[in-house]
Amino acid sequence: MNDPGPSRLALLRFLERVQLRDLERTRWWIALEERREAEKQRGVEARPSAPEWVLELGLNRDAPAAYVHVGDCWNAARRSRGISREQALRALAEGVRACPHCRPDSALGYQEG
Repeated sequence: MNDPGPSRLALLRFLERVQLRDLERTRWWIALEERREAEKQRGVEARPSAPEWVLELGLNRDAPAAYVHVGDCWNAARRSRGISREQALRALAEGVRACPHCRPDSALGYQEG
């Protein structure tokens, strides 16, 4: 006996179910990615702004500060903390060196002596 197999219509209905399942999975992935992007954006918005001035600390807690930097200086070390304009001026006046790359002394209008 010759079995003609499933009809063309049955095959198309099967294809439709497969494609709907794929579409649902793709929509789920899109929703997941949208949630990730929204969370990432909230993190960016909640991030505190970069400090205007940075004090690079010494190698240990007893060592004097190494440099004063402009807040976005590429050369500021990890062991740095944000400081105010007044603190930056005071540090320079107390002998902390100005970073030779970002020149916070010039940006602050600091004149030695």
